[in-house]
Amino acid sequence: MTDYSIYQNPLCTRYASKEMQHAFSDEKRFKLWRKLWIALAESEMELGLNITPEQVAELKKYADDIDYEAAERYEREVRHDVMAHVKAYGAQAKSAMPIIHLGATSCFVNCNSEIIMIDDALNIIQKKLVNVMDKLKNFALKYKDLPTLGFTHLQPAQLTTVGKRATLWLQDLEMDYENLMNLKAHVKLRGVKGTTGTQASFLELFDGDEEKVRRLEKKVVEKMGYEKVYGVTGQTYPRKFDYNVLCVLSQIAQSAYKFSNDIRILQNMKEIEEPFEKNQIGSSAMAYKRNPMRCERIGSLARYVVSLPLNSAITSSTQWFERTLDDSANRRIVNAQAFLSVDAILNIYMNVAENLVVYDKVIEKHIKAELPFMATENIMMECVKAGGNRQELHERIRVLSMEAGKNVKMEGKENNLIELILQDEMFKPVWNRMDEILDAKKFIGRAPSQTVEFIKNEIDPILSSNASLLGEKGDVRI
Repeated sequence: MTDYSIYQNPLCTRYASKEMQHAFSDEKRFKLWRKLWIALAESEMELGLNITPEQVAELKKYADDIDYEAAERYEREVRHDVMAHVKAYGAQAKSAMPIIHLGATSCFVNCNSEIIMIDDALNIIQKKLVNVMDKLKNFALKYKDLPTLGFTHLQPAQLTTVGKRATLWLQDLEMDYENLMNLKAHVKLRGVKGTTGTQASFLELFDGDEEKVRRLEKKVVEKMGYEKVYGVTGQTYPRKFDYNVLCVLSQIAQSAYKFSNDIRILQNMKEIEEPFEKNQIGSSAMAYKRNPMRCERIGSLARYVVSLPLNSAITSSTQWFERTLDDSANRRIVNAQAFLSVDAILNIYMNVAENLVVYDKVIEKHIKAELPFMATENIMMECVKAGGNRQELHERIRVLSMEAGKNVKMEGKENNLIELILQDEMFKPVWNRMDEILDAKKFIGRAPSQTVEFIKNEIDPILSSNASLLGEKGDVRI
């Protein structure tokens, strides 16, 4: 039952998936802490410290059995979350209590677990990103041949196709995917570094044996499923990593934002609409309205994400020497909420991309209103081929175009340029060829083949390598 008397984070109650919420849950965090403590104790035992197999076995027995009430009680007492969980763990695994967290600082569990949580969350983002790409690919191929007005400066320009325009959205996501995969390829754990990163406590434990300290870190990292570790750290992993993560999330948000704005404009033009459900209400007052709610939500959440890298940059910049604690509360909010927001954005993006409604008759109508102006050069060239004077034709078309433009803008009439041309003897050589000259498909250049080639050469390899992740559906929760 929802407690309506307190603030509830809308990212959790309205937008983000349960999957992403779990990725940053306390349950996941605290279970990772116990997994790290087990990896540390077991590795220390294997390297000769006075830790018994029975102690390690007892730690493993309670790895997933966390007494949260006890941990909360201890934290109220000691005001330290890690030590509260050490005490709660030790109260269960009593024989192992003396060796839990041996030689470690709080950042051993905090930093390593946070990196793993971020890495797992990046996997969720990867899955949803490639599913959006797959849905846009299908849309692009379906409409690769459908001519539509191109727009530069939001003014009608040369024709493109609906599918070719979708490749622009796809290419943005392709760049985001490349940056995401590059980030994932460089994920490293903090490792086993001690309080200020010097490993002094572990060197003391192993009586000055540096090789054992090196082996300890390697063992722990491998037991956690990783190979790479930062060569040097202060007390924490470099906060610049957080900035890199936030930048990739921001780039995905930027791409989605651009897509959502394009669809909102197209919906205003009644050319393409986002899905609108049978019982959906567009306005509490204007019952006829079909507001682009999904795309507006994408833009709203994206605007928030785009603003977050600056916050992370400031955190990275203000870490004094080996570390300060003014990053902690900030990062608990910023990192998790950035992922929750992008998760929600991609959920909606999937839903919209898979269910876009295209109104080809409206698109055709808009083309017909503008194409006569765009076709004037073709008309002029055909008349020149038939023996006309290029300069005289150019001047005559200019005059007729101004007259047609006046009819459209001043009189609110349809564009009658073609009608005017068909009444002017100077253009008689092309009168019987106007339908051919005005065929919209003659004005789209290589848009269809560009679409096919781009998808084949750049998108299909990505989707093929992520085939096991495909098949997701976008869930708009509210």
